[in-house]
Amino acid sequence: MGLTKAQLALITKARTASVSESGVPLDDGICAYLLAVIARDLELLDSLPEINTDIPSFFGSQSPISLRLDGVAFLPLFERLLAMRADVDTYFYCLAIVHKARLKYERILQTQATPTIDQVGPRGLLQYGTLSPKALAGFLFWRKWLFDIDNRAGQETGYVFEPIIAYAIGGVPYSAKKSPVKRGGVGQQGRQVDCIRDQRAYEIKVPVTIAASGQGRWSEELEFPNDCQASSYTPVLVVLDPTPNPKLHELSKAFIHAGGEVYIGKDAWDHLASQAGQTMARFLDTYVHNPLQTLLREAPLQLPKMTLEVGDNTMLITIGGEKLIIRRNPKLELAPNPDELPDDIDEDTPGL
Repeated sequence: MGLTKAQLALITKARTASVSESGVPLDDGICAYLLAVIARDLELLDSLPEINTDIPSFFGSQSPISLRLDGVAFLPLFERLLAMRADVDTYFYCLAIVHKARLKYERILQTQATPTIDQVGPRGLLQYGTLSPKALAGFLFWRKWLFDIDNRAGQETGYVFEPIIAYAIGGVPYSAKKSPVKRGGVGQQGRQVDCIRDQRAYEIKVPVTIAASGQGRWSEELEFPNDCQASSYTPVLVVLDPTPNPKLHELSKAFIHAGGEVYIGKDAWDHLASQAGQTMARFLDTYVHNPLQTLLREAPLQLPKMTLEVGDNTMLITIGGEKLIIRRNPKLELAPNPDELPDDIDEDTPGL
């Protein structure tokens, strides 16, 4: 039957690396591995004898860069899977987004710049004298490096989380620049929207939080449903964490008052699954819902023991008796350079 131009364009976009120095493109071996994972997820491996059923887990302990399946033709396999199950193209695209983010973060861990004393030195005044100057400087370096990689994780997750949910339910994320939701429903000033599907404008959250300095941002959030209504869209609030708090109650009231819909906790997951359809509901369950629920369930009541060691090209983190080895590459060390939200994130992804 062959692939359509839209499907070929979708594959090209899925394989292309982000514009940052840490971005990693997906070659045929990586893409074939992702298709094998999809076939296993959808219980289609029996129809694909060329794929070994003992393929590594996507969320396994091995480095993401090692996950590949060489010797299997990618495009013919893509065509066969697509003929077996609708939405395999969207499944592949969303899984590719997640995998590229994991590959990119692996590279960030390998290359994130070691702090300089100019960056962290003044902070030492708050603890000067509690340790020797040498030990305190080392502690400041470690603390800043851990802060930097956590900050990068937050940024990268933001570029992945809402878009894959949007695509999974058949919608499109919009940046403020191109958003059809305008402030007050008029003018050129748009509002960033996590997902637009038909005439619904989604705000997707894990928990509802507000920083101490975020009162201005909070007012913006409360105005979002009114801007949607004024722009002829139904505002929809989806909150994945069911933990009640006053801000969640306040935001929910704002959405309901604007003629919107609110889905929280289990209702939120059920709503997303109903919009996604059987195949993409499996994706959301496997790659978003289950990992989040497992982490929440396993969160420790006390901080576990942790040790940090660094060698010439290796960093060893031991936590709760388990070891994480990071292969450092000092020659490629990059200064922090977070991505901007891509201008084309709101463009209709081909085939979706």
